[in-house]
Amino acid sequence: MKAAVVSEVAGSFDVLDISIDNPEAHEVLIDVKASGLCHSDLHVATSDIGFPMPAVLGHEVSGLVVGVGSAVTSLSVGDRVVTSPVHSCGVCKGCRTGKPYQCRVPSHTDRTAQQNPRLSLGGQRLTQFIGVGGFAEQVLVHENTVVRVPDAIPFDRAALLGCGVVTGAGAAINTARIRPGDTVAVIGAGGVGLNVIQGAKLAGATRIIAIDLQPAKLELAEVFGATDVINGGEGDAVETVKRIAGGGVTHAFEVIGLQATSEQAVAMLEIGGTAYLIGVHKPGAQVSITPFGDLMGRQKGIRGVAMGSSNIQVDIPMYAELYLQGRFKLDELVSAHISLDEIDKGYEQLRGGAVARSVITF
Repeated sequence: MKAAVVSEVAGSFDVLDISIDNPEAHEVLIDVKASGLCHSDLHVATSDIGFPMPAVLGHEVSGLVVGVGSAVTSLSVGDRVVTSPVHSCGVCKGCRTGKPYQCRVPSHTDRTAQQNPRLSLGGQRLTQFIGVGGFAEQVLVHENTVVRVPDAIPFDRAALLGCGVVTGAGAAINTARIRPGDTVAVIGAGGVGLNVIQGAKLAGATRIIAIDLQPAKLELAEVFGATDVINGGEGDAVETVKRIAGGGVTHAFEVIGLQATSEQAVAMLEIGGTAYLIGVHKPGAQVSITPFGDLMGRQKGIRGVAMGSSNIQVDIPMYAELYLQGRFKLDELVSAHISLDEIDKGYEQLRGGAVARSVITF
């Protein structure tokens, strides 16, 4: 099959013919119909954060099941499905208590070094990013990472459910547990940030303040439910948030991955508020806080978020159903459709902040 392979850090995405293995007992083979371009993949492609190269990146995938392993009972050939980077063993404390995003043994879904690789090029093992490797014509994944979705949902919209949607909306609904009357600030109105905004709206937040440098993204943030927008390059965003929210917000979400904006998220909180770090920071990055003034004096909290604290088998079908009911936005997230050969161009647009999500369609 054809796949976009990154051979070295900061290298290009080269579309090559690679080999894909047959499904083992608990694996599912999927014909990819759509694959979203996420900032996380760009981060791995451009920074040495420990993922071995060469690799097939991509993790927001929708498609059709074309093969299942002998032990797979929950999925059948012909099912319309979404894959997700949430890997769960199903038996550890996290999984048994309904928190698969806190799985203690996520490697359970991987093949061992003694098994044949799922993906290879000329006999060389290829890294399958987050167990998906979605920039390809097919993916071979563990059944625990696959969720069936309604046939009525278009593939390009469905693909976004697996990461951007559950990460953003889940952070608002599951991690922060926003309540009616809460106030919210979202720093970064890209694909994930927009989902934080609509998740906060679903949960009943009265003020939802979006902060970004791109006017077009701020306009889109209003479409998704932001009650106020701030251009972060014009004036003091923290003071503006405090003025709008009457002293600070209950919840602040950082969806960029920078020290400065993470510290801003803490600074714009009201007494007892919590900042949620969603954006992927560079290795070794640090965030400076004042324990006495921030954490003790003003009782603030700061928390890291993984995949929106989502149980994908429950949350992805829920968002799909809300979309089909017209109560959850997916159409507006898709900025462009591109081919696999145009992936480098798609990431150039993403770097420039011009798009919410480009989607590779097959």
